[in-house]
Amino acid sequence: MDTSIIIAIVAGGLALLFALWWIITSNDFKRKEIRVSEALSGIEVALIKRFDLLTKLLDVTKSFAKHEKELFTQITQMRKGMTVTEVAQASAQYDQLAARIHAVAEGYPELRSAAVFRELQAGARGVEQHLQAARRLYSSNVTLYNTAIAVFPTSVVAKSQNLKAAEFIVAEEVKRTDVSLSM
Repeated sequence: MDTSIIIAIVAGGLALLFALWWIITSNDFKRKEIRVSEALSGIEVALIKRFDLLTKLLDVTKSFAKHEKELFTQITQMRKGMTVTEVAQASAQYDQLAARIHAVAEGYPELRSAAVFRELQAGARGVEQHLQAARRLYSSNVTLYNTAIAVFPTSVVAKSQNLKAAEFIVAEEVKRTDVSLSM
């Protein structure tokens, strides 16, 4: 067999392997992008769940305090398709809303002792745990995606497709400080 034929076969085989690797890597990036989007959607689902629960909690609270109407309008601003920054902003608004609802409840001892209110408070804790889990999943998927973009040799494919690193959810400065538990 002629050496030029052997070289052509080897070169063709290497080109085929490279093309196959490129396709597999490209598809892996698409899967990672989908996981990041799905995880962000999971945060949105948790925020909607939080919205529903806080709305119910607010309805119970409203029966004891009439001035809660403005809080309801604030919470209804939550929409699907938020960016990571918008999700963080909405989360901050919901935190403020929850604090205000609990502050109102403090002024009404009969509300705090109501079984429905206690049940909703327990549900709120569960929703917060679900939201934290969704945020952790999102961060994990962003880490995998961003690592694949940054690490050689997959970074070559990422650069050729103009892929950009996904954003992490960043805590607001006020939430980075320690909470004082003094009374």
